[in-house]
Amino acid sequence: MLQKRSRGLLTLLLIVLEWTRPGLPSPLRPICDLRVLEPLILEARDAVVAMKSCREGCRLSESVTVPQTAVEADVWSKKTALEQAQEVQSGLWLFQQALNLLQTSVTNVALHNHIDNTIRNLLTINAVLRSLNIQEYTPPANVAELQGTWRVSSATDLLQVHFSFLRGKVHHLLVDAPACHQAVS
Repeated sequence: MLQKRSRGLLTLLLIVLEWTRPGLPSPLRPICDLRVLEPLILEARDAVVAMKSCREGCRLSESVTVPQTAVEADVWSKKTALEQAQEVQSGLWLFQQALNLLQTSVTNVALHNHIDNTIRNLLTINAVLRSLNIQEYTPPANVAELQGTWRVSSATDLLQVHFSFLRGKVHHLLVDAPACHQAVS
């Protein structure tokens, strides 16, 4: 358990150290290394496994809205970088809302560590997006305004969708980020 928490904290620490390194010009250097995403995906998978094995105190109190996770390569590639970023950011925002609800719904103490790690990992992903010069996301006034969403009613489904989202849309956004493909001068 400590090792899992350490991976997420180590990733966040590396990002913070990269930001605070003396002599870096502004804006921050983009974080383009996909190895930053790997421990977050592993922790998401671990959270799904833990939730599947939970028998008591691990229910979602109400259904939540989550993003669609399917990535059709031809459709994704036709979207602008801004559209891709907004799709990922809206998904991250939906997960933040859903995980906050899950955190208050779950009474199983062991699962709280997984939920806390998942919430911290969302912050890490947002920090990576900021390093890629992706603008801050402004959530809509009403969740119904978001397209490409659906509802889940179980904690396991929520965490499974989160895992798929990281492996799909977040991964594609980082691979395709314009800041990572600029010529080095």
